[in-house]
Formats: sequence, structure tokens, C-alpha cells
Amino acid sequence: MTVLVPSFERSRRRARPQWRRALRALRTLLRDPERTENAFEVIAALDPDLMERGLARMLAHPEGRRLFVERPCLLESLRDRDALARLPEGSLGRAYLAHIERYGLDPGKLVALGRSYEREISTDDEGVRWYADRSELTHDLAHVLTGYGADGLGETALLWFSYGAFSGRGNALLMVGAALRTWREAGPAWPIHLLRAFRRGRRAGNLSALPYESLLAAPLDDVRRLAGI
Repeated sequence: MTVLVPSFERSRRRARPQWRRALRALRTLLRDPERTENAFEVIAALDPDLMERGLARMLAHPEGRRLFVERPCLLESLRDRDALARLPEGSLGRAYLAHIERYGLDPGKLVALGRSYEREISTDDEGVRWYADRSELTHDLAHVLTGYGADGLGETALLWFSYGAFSGRGNALLMVGAALRTWREAGPAWPIHLLRAFRRGRRAGNLSALPYESLLAAPLDDVRRLAGI
């Protein structure tokens, strides 16, 4: 089956970046990293076309096109903690469950935050909105696949990995700001660690095209190999 990229406006894909707005949001985020909404503010200011470009990348892969046709609800799979607990030890799903329980995370929270910026970083296209929700949910799955924690150092490393995998002006600003904030805490080897995270992202496969729903029961190491991580 041939799947076409949704009919969003191409002229909006390279909107002029709002650097002042992005820098204000970054300063607020660095003062209080718990205010995650400011990360979305940075993305909305610098990459309003982010989800459109991400969906185009997904549709470039055969598995991504299949997912787009079927449009499974990843949130249903990730918030069913009882089902995750029944998965085999060492599986992606069990590792994900341990991750969200360790850090007290709610898989729906990032989706809700993303939807609050939907008008800026998405479009009225139903397919783009589906991709946007899925993209937010894969954030914590990426933590599990990379092995980076959800603390300040882990989030910084994941930003560098994500820039390597997906690029983007917003990602670039966030990763530099986070690196400067964590420099003293991390020590002199920190730049090397971040460079390695960036390189891991560059080498990774098309992460947006992974069928996470069917991979939750698979061994974590196998999924990492499939993802090129």
C-alpha cells in the first residue's frame, strides 16, 4: 500500500526561529528543570515543523508506513502497568516499567504537555497529531534503550543522543544549555560522554519506525540491536 505524507503546508516547515522566546524558556528551564513545559516552549519557538518532519522520516521506512496505516495507540500499551509486569524479565516492557516506577513518571504527562503546544508544533492533520502523541511517548522508551537515567545527567545525555538521531534547532539549544548546567556536577570526562551519546544517536536506526507495541515483550538487548543502539 502506498502512503503519502500528509498534506501539511510546506511553507510552514522552515518558519523563522523565535530565538528570544527560546532563550527565555531555556533560562527558565535551567533554573527549574522540573518545569518541563519550557522544553516544549523551546521546540515551539525554534522547530514548529518538528512533528511534520518527524512523520516524514517515519514514512520513509516500510515499518513506519505500516504503523501509520494501522495507527496503534502506544499510550494504551505503556500505561497498563499490570500487563507490563506480566512480561518476561529482561524484556523492554519490564525495563520500561522499572524506569517509570523508579522516577515516578506518568506516560500520559508528556502527551498532555505536547498537546498543549499542538497548534504550534503540529497541524490540524489527524495523522500528524497521532505521530506527535507517539513521539512524546517514545521519550522514556529512549531512556530505556540508551540506558540514560531520567535525572539531570541522563536527560542531558539523551538530548545529545536525540540531536544525533533527529537534529533540530530546538534540540541543539537544549543540549548545549543542559550540558553547561550539568558540567560541574558531571566532572571533566563529561564532554567525552556527551560526544559518545551524540555519536550513538547518529549511528541509530530509524527509531520513529520501531513497532514498540510488539517489541515490549522482546528482550531489551534484542530491541537495542534492532534500533542500532
